[in-house]
Amino acid sequence: MKTSNRKPDPHPFAYAGLDRVIHERARLSVLNALVTHPRGLSFSIIRELCDLTDGNLSRHLQVLSEAGLVKLSKGAESNRPQTLCRITVQGRRRYLDYLAVLEQIVRDAGAAMDAADASADSLARS
Repeated sequence: MKTSNRKPDPHPFAYAGLDRVIHERARLSVLNALVTHPRGLSFSIIRELCDLTDGNLSRHLQVLSEAGLVKLSKGAESNRPQTLCRITVQGRRRYLDYLAVLEQIVRDAGAAMDAADASADSLARS
């Protein structure tokens, strides 16, 4: 029988993969909107979908753009300035990696709660 040479992770709940750029609520909302609309969304549509002010959205888009997660294109529609926002390939990859970490957190929490429930049931029966 083979035994594993892997040592247990001394920090199983550190979740280093929680990308701090993405983890902020507004930026997570913006990326979620963009990942579901790969052709991009206008600034005003994102503002409405994510319930953000112009200034707040502008700042979060700047952070996401500087991190290479979104691409902003300025243009005009009906003689009005328009900003189109698209998620980048890197942004999509980082977002999916971030979601995988969140899924692991949910699995770990569920396992911990199941173990705690089993322990409590065992104590109650004794």
